[in-house]
Amino acid sequence: MTLERLSPGPRMSQAVCIGQIAFLAGQVPDDLGADITEQTRQVLSKIDRVVEQLGATRADIASVQVWLSDMADFQGMNAVWDDWVSRDAPPARATGGVALARPGMRVEMIAVVALPERG
Repeated sequence: MTLERLSPGPRMSQAVCIGQIAFLAGQVPDDLGADITEQTRQVLSKIDRVVEQLGATRADIASVQVWLSDMADFQGMNAVWDDWVSRDAPPARATGGVALARPGMRVEMIAVVALPERG
């Protein structure tokens, strides 16, 4: 089976597709000085962009891993998530507290997406 890579770079690709499944790279906020709600909005917006580039929709997201640098941000992240998530097709989700890569980064998310059949 052939792997297809979306926006490959020297360190990583934005997504790697295997058949009809896409594994997204961790999506991180741009503004590391922002609060958890703004950082969550930025991350979810990036997920939306990658999913759209793959020809899929939010309803095609199968699972999301949410990483928080401080579990005290769980409620703030969920407030934004609840407005974003598909009510009819919510993905499986796990949330954990971890030390993230850069100071000020409060949230990172990775997703797995079911891709539509290609003709």
